[in-house]
Amino acid sequence: MPSSLRAALAAMLATSVLAGCTVGPNFRRPAPPGDAAYLAPGETRRPASGPLAVTGEGPALRWWTAFGSPELDALVDQAIARNASLEASNATLAAARQQIAAARGRQLPQVDADARVDHEQVNLAAYGFNTGTGNPEFNLYSIGGGVSFDLDLFGGNRRRVEQSVAQAETQLRQTQAAHLTVAGQVVNQVLLIAAIRAQIATADAILAEDQRNVDLTQKRRQGGEGTLVEVLNAQSQYQDDRGDLPQLDQQLAEARHLLATLVGVSPASLGATDFDLARLSLPAQVPVTLPSALVHKRPDILQAEARLHDATAAVGVATAQLYPDITLGATVTQGSPNLGDLLNGAFRGFDVFGGVTAPLFHGGTLKAEQRAAIDQARAADAAYRQTVLDAFRQVADLLQAINSDARSVANQQQAVDVAQRSLGLSRRSFQVGNSGILQVLESERLYQRASSNLVDAQARQYLNVARLYVATAGGWTGPATDGA
Repeated sequence: MPSSLRAALAAMLATSVLAGCTVGPNFRRPAPPGDAAYLAPGETRRPASGPLAVTGEGPALRWWTAFGSPELDALVDQAIARNASLEASNATLAAARQQIAAARGRQLPQVDADARVDHEQVNLAAYGFNTGTGNPEFNLYSIGGGVSFDLDLFGGNRRRVEQSVAQAETQLRQTQAAHLTVAGQVVNQVLLIAAIRAQIATADAILAEDQRNVDLTQKRRQGGEGTLVEVLNAQSQYQDDRGDLPQLDQQLAEARHLLATLVGVSPASLGATDFDLARLSLPAQVPVTLPSALVHKRPDILQAEARLHDATAAVGVATAQLYPDITLGATVTQGSPNLGDLLNGAFRGFDVFGGVTAPLFHGGTLKAEQRAAIDQARAADAAYRQTVLDAFRQVADLLQAINSDARSVANQQQAVDVAQRSLGLSRRSFQVGNSGILQVLESERLYQRASSNLVDAQARQYLNVARLYVATAGGWTGPATDGA
């Protein structure tokens, strides 16, 4: 390389060191909220029984193991490994990280090489020469390269790199949220299946009671103590209660089909899903993340924060477009009509250049783009604050819910006990002739309603505990969460 070219490149690199101005606002992470609790003092009420929410570090990585079901754990693991939506999210994250490398590459000198072979005929007559032998025809071999470097005086490229990092961070948090959501959906479907199976078991038990009433009225009629009306009333109740079973079966099938989709298999390949609420356990304590820590842990909040960072960097990119841009570069070319002379120094040429591009008039476009970027950053800031408020509201609702659920389960259990006792007394009273079948059927309807409400309350309690784990950013097992 000629000494003059080396000197020019050295000057270019020295100049780049001096270029350190980066326009636009620097991103500052939003301060955590000062709230120490999610509920107001008057709202906090310790349940007499059931899970107790304990504020601290928050859920463990594999929070779903708290329900004590190895089968549930296996399904969540399978969903995280095979769910197609998660696979797409992971691939999108990988692509976003590659965009960071692409943006950083544009900060470095851009070096290109070229080589070509030309077969030429020079038109000497066009320049006033008349050789009498015609225009010469020959081959031309050339090889060379060039380097160019954008000084980035006002930090436009640096802001683009920052923006790419923020965009990858956004995708990372979206991927985390997707893993957390899928895990929560699998747990919810398992709990829903267990609840529907409990409803089916309750319906079967009610049908058994209905059949007892039918048998009892038929025996009384055969003994001359009952009437056909009593038999028909009992049979009508049996047929009416039996009509609920097909819908429960349909709900169970749909719940299984959605669970299969979540774990990445077809419904035919899902296997047995004999989940039972009685074989699941409620955790004695539910760890809840502190409000000040939740904003730095919950994926949707972190995603909103990354979008704010992205929008802030975009202001810098738009601002840099208002200032001049300086590009330095050099090229060197070896060209010879003979292939053997291609590397001969006598056939070498080079060029060192510097260029300045300054915006003079763009019809207000560049200023409008800067103002738009500022407005978008304001919108991202408002969206972040709203996301935090929505998250706090969701956690507060669920904290209230698990307190209310514990009382509801206790109340419904008492209602079942009373209704069951009433049904037994009504049936004995009917057997000895002190009351009619309508009183028995009414007691049975009360028992049926109480039993169904108890199952609903128990299922709701399990579901709200699972939702609280998700709302307070339970762990996930996706790609590593180190810096994007």
